[in-house]
Amino acid sequence: MRPAFAWRPVIATAVILAGVLLAFSPLYGFHRDELYFRVLAEHPAWGYVDQGPLTPMLARLSVWAFGDTLSAIRVPPALCMAVLVVLVALLAREFGGGRVAQVLAALGLATGVYTLVGGHALLTVSADLPLWAGVALFVSRALLRGEPRWWLAAGAVLGLATYNKNLIALLVVGLAAGLLLAGPRRVLLSPWLWAGAGLAVLLALPNLLYQLTHGWPQLDMAAALSENKGGEMRALFAPMQILLFGPVAAVFAVFGWLRLWREPRVRSLPVAYVVAAALTLISGGRFDYTAGLIVVLFAAGCVSVEAGRWRRAAAAGLALNAVVGALFALPIVPASALSSTPIPLVNEVARESVGWPLFVAQVRAVYDALPPAERARAVVLANSYGEAGALWRAGLPVYSGQNQLFEYGPPPGDGSVAVTAKFDSETGLERQFASCERKATIDNGLGVDNEIQGTLVFVCRGLKVPWSRAWPAFHHYD
Repeated sequence: MRPAFAWRPVIATAVILAGVLLAFSPLYGFHRDELYFRVLAEHPAWGYVDQGPLTPMLARLSVWAFGDTLSAIRVPPALCMAVLVVLVALLAREFGGGRVAQVLAALGLATGVYTLVGGHALLTVSADLPLWAGVALFVSRALLRGEPRWWLAAGAVLGLATYNKNLIALLVVGLAAGLLLAGPRRVLLSPWLWAGAGLAVLLALPNLLYQLTHGWPQLDMAAALSENKGGEMRALFAPMQILLFGPVAAVFAVFGWLRLWREPRVRSLPVAYVVAAALTLISGGRFDYTAGLIVVLFAAGCVSVEAGRWRRAAAAGLALNAVVGALFALPIVPASALSSTPIPLVNEVARESVGWPLFVAQVRAVYDALPPAERARAVVLANSYGEAGALWRAGLPVYSGQNQLFEYGPPPGDGSVAVTAKFDSETGLERQFASCERKATIDNGLGVDNEIQGTLVFVCRGLKVPWSRAWPAFHHYD
């Protein structure tokens, strides 16, 4: 008999988490990815070259419902993490955990570093984590309860997840390998499983057709990321498995892996983590690609803690994990003091969420200083989507060749003068323009070593060839 769902403390934890995240939402500023999603939100599509449409459409929905503000765009991630808290408690219950295990799972995950980061800013991981947890919950129910109809629910969530990131395929491959290697193999013959797989494909079809008809650009994007940062991601993979949700949560996950391995019906889940980790390392993918499975292992680990003798020590460890996690993940430290702490080194979201007002002001000053005749035909070129998004919000006529933004060009044919940002030097620009003059070096005013700091701003004149021919040279994936 399954334990009762501890819905009161679990729902309370979810609501409090959402409230805390929303309270901190207006601090610092937009993250560079949020600025990018805000631009994509103005161009609804079934897919984009570097991701699915779900996260940009969440941004669009928030703007429609709550206004075009920083706090508004951060409502969806806060709600996503609240849903994740409920799902991880249900996973703990599914693995045999009673009230203590469910509450530990809810509280422990709600205060994990990666949860707080993904709940504070609108990132693709914000929706990814609850989607992975939903698939894992329904798969676990199908395997543990002997109720194969849950494969349909798993397939439905899986199909929806493809609209966020095709990375959900990593979970599918891991689970398939787990069932083949560790069983129960008879499940692979279940018509319910294949019906769920068919439902997933059916729901994902528009997104898959977009990729097919556009030459699978997300594969090109993945290859570019591996080439640019594959070595760095491999080096960071092992330590970040420990730090993603905090060291104490990582210990819980180890116990969870062992617990699930000892249960033949769900032995495929710990195998799925190993397979996903191996594929991530081989491909040079991001270290957080396994985060959705760490959530599952953590939930199982909470069940082991409940059954053991060290509940108080575990609870104290999670409390310490929460304090450190909040300090590093949330904008508690004032932006003016951020550079004097190790937070920017650890938390990329915090690092890339400050300095935007000064960046925009300094680029605008260069643009406004152009003679009126030049300004009338000038365009702004941003080499990076974060800078492009910030300048777009400021109302400047900005274009960028990075990722999906390339598709929204080229600039108008009479745009023979360009104010450029985020180009490392005149090299490259001089191939397109007769002359380029350096006008400014961006200072974010905070001393934080982020991607804005030190950005060079040039004014380039005399476009050598029409934009219709020049624009492909500015295209890049990153």
